[in-house]
Amino acid sequence: MSTRLDQFAVTRKWPASHPERLQLYSLPTPNGVKASIMLEEIGLPYEAHLVSFETNDQLTPEFISLSANNKIPAILDPNGPNGEPLGLFESGAILIYLAEKSGLLLPDDPALRMETIQWLMFQMGGIGPMFGQLGFFHKFAGREYEDKRPLERYVTESKRLLRVLEVQLKDRDWVTGPDYTIADIAIFPWVRNLIGFYEAADLVEFDKYPNVQRVLAAFVDRPAVQRGLQIPARN
Repeated sequence: MSTRLDQFAVTRKWPASHPERLQLYSLPTPNGVKASIMLEEIGLPYEAHLVSFETNDQLTPEFISLSANNKIPAILDPNGPNGEPLGLFESGAILIYLAEKSGLLLPDDPALRMETIQWLMFQMGGIGPMFGQLGFFHKFAGREYEDKRPLERYVTESKRLLRVLEVQLKDRDWVTGPDYTIADIAIFPWVRNLIGFYEAADLVEFDKYPNVQRVLAAFVDRPAVQRGLQIPARN
């Protein structure tokens, strides 16, 4: 039977069991779980598909047809703007889209809205790339490099970013104030990964950031976050 998603090549590799639902193509990495946590938070029905890096799923023509930058996550919404299907890549764009679609986790007030997007961009342009490079040079292939200047550079910049976040969180429950937003969903999976999977807590002197620790704990304690961190399930 024909569906509204037949025109998208990605559905040939990852067939939709529920084509009426939003389709998520992802992996539970810090970027990937932004989308799954957001979907769990807003309660929008969706179907998750695992994009395995082990088999280079992200480099297949089907995935690139949806995500031109061959990065996860990507989504395909059968009920996009004007009722037409919409495909999206880039986790920040996906968070904004889902917030607007649901009317949740992005303030209506124009000033607060832009402040939230500002901190989302802080993660996209700073925390994500810098923490990721630190992870490469500390835990992965980069640790074999004799020249330790790249690692030192990313450690220094990661500490600076944590200080910025620490100051912002002083006397605040969440990044932009009393309300939890997409800025928190963007930032804290990366903080969690930095001190967990990357094993860099001592390297960045994480004990010097009590406000970041406090809000990270509150973030991880949310039921939707706990679910989203496991989606899509690894095979």
